[in-house]
Amino acid sequence: MKKIIYLIALLITFNLACKKAGSGDVIVDPVTPVNTDLPAGAKDGVAFINNGTSAIVTLYAPGKTSVSLIGEFNDWSASASVMKKTSDGNTWWVQIDNLNPNTEYAYQFLVDGSLKVADPYSEKVLDPANDQYITTATYPNLKAYPAGKTTGIVSVMQANQPVYSWKNSGFVRPEKNNLVIYELLIRDFTTEHSYASTLTKLDYLVSLGINAIELMPVNEFEGNLSWGYNPSFYFAPDKYYGTKTALQNFIDECHGRGIAVIMDMVLNHSFGQSPMVQLYFDGAKPTGSSPWFNIDPKHPFNVGYDFNHESAATKYFAKNVMKFWMQQYKIDGFRFDLSKGFTQKSSTADAQFRLYDAGRVAIWKEYNSFIKSIDPNNFYVILEHFAEETEEKALADEGMMMWNNLNYNMNEATMGWLGNSDFSWGFYAKHGFTKSENLVTYGESHDEERLNYKNITFGNISGTYAVKGNLPTSLKREELAAAFLFSIPGPKMVWQFGEVGYDISIDFNDRTGVKPIKWDYYTDPNRKALYDAYAKFIKLKKNNSIFNSTNSTYNLTGGVKYIKLVEGTNTVVVVGNFDVVSQTANVDFGTSGAWLDAVGSSINLSGTTYTGVLAPGEYHIFSKTALK
Repeated sequence: MKKIIYLIALLITFNLACKKAGSGDVIVDPVTPVNTDLPAGAKDGVAFINNGTSAIVTLYAPGKTSVSLIGEFNDWSASASVMKKTSDGNTWWVQIDNLNPNTEYAYQFLVDGSLKVADPYSEKVLDPANDQYITTATYPNLKAYPAGKTTGIVSVMQANQPVYSWKNSGFVRPEKNNLVIYELLIRDFTTEHSYASTLTKLDYLVSLGINAIELMPVNEFEGNLSWGYNPSFYFAPDKYYGTKTALQNFIDECHGRGIAVIMDMVLNHSFGQSPMVQLYFDGAKPTGSSPWFNIDPKHPFNVGYDFNHESAATKYFAKNVMKFWMQQYKIDGFRFDLSKGFTQKSSTADAQFRLYDAGRVAIWKEYNSFIKSIDPNNFYVILEHFAEETEEKALADEGMMMWNNLNYNMNEATMGWLGNSDFSWGFYAKHGFTKSENLVTYGESHDEERLNYKNITFGNISGTYAVKGNLPTSLKREELAAAFLFSIPGPKMVWQFGEVGYDISIDFNDRTGVKPIKWDYYTDPNRKALYDAYAKFIKLKKNNSIFNSTNSTYNLTGGVKYIKLVEGTNTVVVVGNFDVVSQTANVDFGTSGAWLDAVGSSINLSGTTYTGVLAPGEYHIFSKTALK
């Protein structure tokens, strides 16, 4: 009876709450819906509020059914911090309270009840497999992994992180034309493999004369002993090299010494440790529902999983990455790895891959414009592109700089094999460019065989003159090539220890494996002589505008090669013999009279033609007026 009375009362209550419309419809008093859209103050990743005692944590994960925030603040409980989904169905968020602003908290996302992933926007992650090999000297007081609580990579959040105080706010970036970039892999540069230990070598680099350092990738990558082209977390500096503030201090100190810092940025692909890959993955490759990645790579050079840069989600993410490093670390430029891969055109061979791609050009113009909107002050955008010349010209016309590889032809010249020794591809006009500043030319990079290894291993021999197996001779051949490299107008790049003739093969201990660190080279008189020559050529380039002249002629096809530069009343002629036997040079200098030699004795020409017998490896840098 009690149940019947209760049901009657409930029905009466319902009828009183309803109104009969003329059509017979029942209209129920509206219930205010719960607003699940992002609250004020939220951002991608973690946003601290309430003086750091609360945090709003977000995850962009369209199409997922449920997401929970698990971590040390809720004892890794999936039910304690169930995340809300925004009305568009794309973003999940939750606010957590009662935090200690000075505490580091490890956390993850539990997606659809089974997948645990770290935060793609985290600035620090903990790795259960690799952190144990990071020393306290490199990373003091590194937080321990929460063993027994979870599995996989975890993110770290902290409201009151150590804040770096920047000192060198007045740094002015070198002009593009005068850039001399030193490409550097921290792992193989010092035995301590840290930002701090690399900083101790600044005197060496300043004396060499370089004015920019290009760091191979330093954001978190898989493992510790990597080149860095297998990235997984784009906002976190890799802990194997040191702390966030140590990296900021490195950049700051470089600025204080007049050196720009360029970051190698890898946005063509990501690897399987990335939470963005894991969120939409079928066990073998990304699924079609991924907002960021192609199911299959679009080009033959891909490694890892291929970003789709025509996707709005990818563009949004990539721009956030760029902006973060520009603002948080005061980076001066990016060298974009495999920039030719930013395409949605499918190809199976480079002959197709390199063809002009209007979609790819549009992507790079958009990114370049975005970068300029963040920092218009001579920020360097350098592309490892190697595409069809018309495409590279279109990008150069927008101010972007192209990597320009002379390794093969220049190495043929240094070895004394002359058939393919023409390295005139170093001149910007051959690319159709209007400015030399858009072509970053190099004889060595991380990707190429070391010049002096091939000199010693495969060099030519004639009588008593031997490049092969002869260290002093092979180093003098390096000096000869450097005299020409730095005389070609435009920015230049040097690979670490190339200035002392590093001669251990790129394939030693596998291609990307750890290489011997050879600071002892500097004490070898022959190698130190090469270093001194590099320093002289760099100084000449930086101090004399004629080395960026738009008026140049050259002949780089035979044994005797020359470059002639004219600016105003001055002329510079670099002439050298790349043969392994003596050769007679006949070069039109254009003017008679006295000529100064920056590396030797002056000469006096009775006519306009220089005629001289050059020994193998001999070179001169002649000028009408003294060079500074």
